[in-house]
Amino acid sequence: MSQLITLTLTPKQAADSNYYTSAAARFMRVKQQDIALLRIVKRSVDARRGSLKVNLTLEAYIDNEPTPAPLHFDYPSVDNGEPVIIIGAGPAGLFAALRLIELGKKPIIFERGKDVVERGKDIAQIQRGNTIDPDSNYAFGEGGAGTFSDGKLFTRSKKRGDYNRALQRLVYHGATEQILYEAHPHIGSDRLPKIIADIRRQILECGGEIHFSSRVTGIIVKNNRAIGVEVAGQKVDGIAVIVATGHSAHDIYTMLHQSGIRLEAKNYAMGVRIEHPQALINSIQYHNDTQMEYLPAASYSLVQQVGGRGVYSFCMCPGGFIVPAMTDESQCVVNGMSPSHRGSPFANSGFVTEIRQEDFQHLVPQYGVLAGLEYQRQFEALAREQAPLNHKAPAQRVADFVAGRNSASLPACSFVPGIVSSRLDLWMPELIGSRLREAIRIFDRRMRGYLTNEAVVVGVESRTSTPVRIPRDKTTLCHTDIDGLYPAGEGAGYAGGIISAALDGERIAEAIIQNSK
Repeated sequence: MSQLITLTLTPKQAADSNYYTSAAARFMRVKQQDIALLRIVKRSVDARRGSLKVNLTLEAYIDNEPTPAPLHFDYPSVDNGEPVIIIGAGPAGLFAALRLIELGKKPIIFERGKDVVERGKDIAQIQRGNTIDPDSNYAFGEGGAGTFSDGKLFTRSKKRGDYNRALQRLVYHGATEQILYEAHPHIGSDRLPKIIADIRRQILECGGEIHFSSRVTGIIVKNNRAIGVEVAGQKVDGIAVIVATGHSAHDIYTMLHQSGIRLEAKNYAMGVRIEHPQALINSIQYHNDTQMEYLPAASYSLVQQVGGRGVYSFCMCPGGFIVPAMTDESQCVVNGMSPSHRGSPFANSGFVTEIRQEDFQHLVPQYGVLAGLEYQRQFEALAREQAPLNHKAPAQRVADFVAGRNSASLPACSFVPGIVSSRLDLWMPELIGSRLREAIRIFDRRMRGYLTNEAVVVGVESRTSTPVRIPRDKTTLCHTDIDGLYPAGEGAGYAGGIISAALDGERIAEAIIQNSK
């Protein structure tokens, strides 16, 4: 039997495998050479009470004890399996496909964007200020939005078993084993494309299909059951249809709405990206400890009720970059990403407040259930008006934003297309701006130095989630009105990040099997 032990160490000790192996041997009262295998199960930093500590949970195997078998997933051939159509090759779609293969069904994926290699080339063009391909960008393409603009794997899902299995599946396809034990696991947007490509290879080798540059234009419904899709004028049949398009596929919502497929408006959140020097965040979070060099780039998570609504940090990217996340030229949308090494001198985070249906009620007479999408679009268009050229973004120093004054100059920023000084406090809706400003004042009392003109707010962070939900039955996970139609992931309103979307995709695959019995 293996033994689990937890050691509380200094950052320097926790970074030294020889030291913690020796400490583990002393703790277990065995000789160090008798330890056959010692692996980290969990690692977390405790910066409370002004003294930095690292809590290291280790799994130890002593000589003559059986060590764990290599990680393995069984993916059989599904050449002759019943076809299940999946719209979208993001985490929900890809993990649904892998789970369907395990269960003997043949996934057929239609992805409007390109594979990760070609998609990377299109993203490079956006960074240079060139034309945006509306189907191949930071939001659309193989791997989904998180491939190039996130990389973080944290989820608040309580289904821990499924969560660990999802992480193990990523390791099986090339992710580092560190994601299995880090408190806030992170792959990095520099490594995710290779992992996504390996998942694609797995799907194709098993007999599944993936069609790129293939935008679905219709759902085929017969006798109140989804039986296929329309793509480029062709009809493709399947025993079920999974809608896993991501939160930016506005045309899919419009298509569903125009087809009479019921949608629901829901609350969401919008705001800005806020960026500080990473060294400042490190000093705040690690209390200028002398052992900061042995620790990862510091992060934070902040939340506060202001004016009866939540204001919170979102998708925090230590050692990261702000990236342009719009899907057409009329928008200005930003997001964040972190490479695996997290070596950028900047720390950025989404900084958003809740948007409620009452805020866009005036748009309902014209746009109906899609009114929230229009409110989102108008916010993005306002930002584009402030910085109309070469995909630059409007920005303001943080202290100036809070005080309501112009920023005569702007600090260095990670946003490659560039930033333009703008009075964000004047043009963004007051219900957003006023709450963000008050929250910054409050957060500065928790993190002294957070409110500073060394930091900058960049507009706008508007794609935290979709303003629309595709309703589904809680038991069957089918659309509430149409059998065989399975909404999945962020775009359907049932997830919020890479892993939660992946877990939802797996649940949908299992529901399809269960419902077909």
